[in-house]
Amino acid sequence: MTQAQAQGTGQFTIRVEGYGEIQAAPGERLVLALERGGVDILHRCGGAAKCTTCRVTFQEGEPDAMTVAEYDKLTEKGLLDTARLSCQIECQGDMTLTPVQTGRSSGLEPGKAPAPQIEPEPQWTTRPGASTEG
Repeated sequence: MTQAQAQGTGQFTIRVEGYGEIQAAPGERLVLALERGGVDILHRCGGAAKCTTCRVTFQEGEPDAMTVAEYDKLTEKGLLDTARLSCQIECQGDMTLTPVQTGRSSGLEPGKAPAPQIEPEPQWTTRPGASTEG
């Protein structure tokens, strides 16, 4: 399904390496879309940008928007520009990605269920290297 087709149905396609395709609603938290689609993504802190276990890497469709909490946590851990936190991303387009840590790969339990909305209350910025210019 193309992004134009998805907009007609209100859904986006997330292609997940090793898991297949998942349909996500606009504004849905990526961590929740992944989990609903059968990806055993970790979220040890409950989706509050306090850990980095829900990391994903993007092959296509990485969102330009980033929460300040995500920016700060990735910077603290030396992961800025190498991964994103799925708990801090709202689905806004088609994506192709790879989950970094899953229950299957780590042997860990996912963690407390993330809330439907991004936590903490998001303050938005633009990720480094975003294609928002021109």
